[in-house]
Amino acid sequence: MASERDVRARLRRAGQEHLLRFCAELAPGPRAALLAELEALEPEALREHCQRAAAACACPPGPEPGLAARLRPLPPERVGSASRCDPETRRLWEEEGFHQIALSKVAVLLLAGGQGTRLGVTYPKGMYQVGLPSQKSLYQLQAERIRRVEQLASERSGTQCAIPWYIMTSEFTLEPTARFFKEHDFFHLDPNNVIMFEQRMLPAVTFDGRAILEKKDKVAMAPDGNGGLYRALSDHQILEDMERRGVEFVHVYCVDNILVRLADPVFVGFCVLRGADCGAKVVEKASPEEPVGVVCQVDGVPQVVEYSEISPETARLRGPDGSLLYHLGNICNHFFTRGFLRAVVSEFEPLLKPHVAVKKVPYVDEEGNLVKPLKPNGIKLEKFVFDVFPFAKNFVAFEVSREEEFSPLKNAASAASDNPTTTRCALLLQHYRWALQAGAHFLDACGVRLPELPRLWRRICKAGSSHPR
Repeated sequence: MASERDVRARLRRAGQEHLLRFCAELAPGPRAALLAELEALEPEALREHCQRAAAACACPPGPEPGLAARLRPLPPERVGSASRCDPETRRLWEEEGFHQIALSKVAVLLLAGGQGTRLGVTYPKGMYQVGLPSQKSLYQLQAERIRRVEQLASERSGTQCAIPWYIMTSEFTLEPTARFFKEHDFFHLDPNNVIMFEQRMLPAVTFDGRAILEKKDKVAMAPDGNGGLYRALSDHQILEDMERRGVEFVHVYCVDNILVRLADPVFVGFCVLRGADCGAKVVEKASPEEPVGVVCQVDGVPQVVEYSEISPETARLRGPDGSLLYHLGNICNHFFTRGFLRAVVSEFEPLLKPHVAVKKVPYVDEEGNLVKPLKPNGIKLEKFVFDVFPFAKNFVAFEVSREEEFSPLKNAASAASDNPTTTRCALLLQHYRWALQAGAHFLDACGVRLPELPRLWRRICKAGSSHPR
């Protein structure tokens, strides 16, 4: 381990020597931990990170000047639809997807670096239970879906197959996630096919470019966003592991969507048959004001433009058929070929621009007192997983039903939308519809057959979600 003198010299080069201001009063253990943490921060990279954070925060918020003139919808030939295609086309997509899965060429990759802070819990969001009768967590629901797709592909092909599950965690979520999986016997998946790895952490920074101490012996760190995936793939040789397993196609998704279809054969088959190296599932925006990013083109290149970057006038534009011109809402549900991910890791990752998140970051003041700010005081820089879309040679979008495939868990029960009640209701309603389609009948308390969806459930869903059913 480097000495305090060496670490101080490195921080001086980075312009961040203030991080050692309490070092002299620390006990040997905490002092060693702080020095080890600081030693891992490369001086030039730390200086650049802090300067970039301050500069990015100083930029005025809102739409980029001239962006509206550069925006275009995705061309129709780049967009497929799960609901508007004919049955034979859908069957071919599904057949191709199952074929690739049966060959063990498909993996799923979960982005699970965030904690459940907005839900009011301190553990990883994937461990959260939304109150289903089964009391299953998000992790369990997803694991069981992987097992079922494996079973279906094996039954169709007559051969055994495996869908490796790669789980990107963070410093906050790796240990509790690994422990949770072991306690639940990996939900009956083969532990060798569940691969957890950790994304990088970056210091939180003040508005004037100084890294923040959250305790006298600890720098305030945060995951580098879900776009930190690409550095993490390199750090932990994940692409090499995929190559050894024969994986060619990767389905990437976020942990909080309770309706996510893992290794969806229809989506995988659509992308493979289109020859896509990069694809995105999308849903139709519910309204111009809905706060979701839009998949479109900027200067002829596919991109996700955040809702805050589009002017209200542009968001309200409509096409000849009366629908929103920019209606393809991003839901963080993507397809990548392993070859494309290799190109991103080796060539394009340094070109990704970080995004600014202004947050309330607890810190210690000059007297060493812990302060929990009441308003935002710090900057966290993060990259987004979809920032690689412009580098794709053949990008496609695949529109799916929001009712069937997208209900995110973002907020605590007290929030008006995207909360445990709305996600639970979305899943139960989906299962109810599936039962009806399979020929089941439901009776009320008096034994009278119910002809339609329970009105109470409909009312709960509409009142509690920003995503109309």
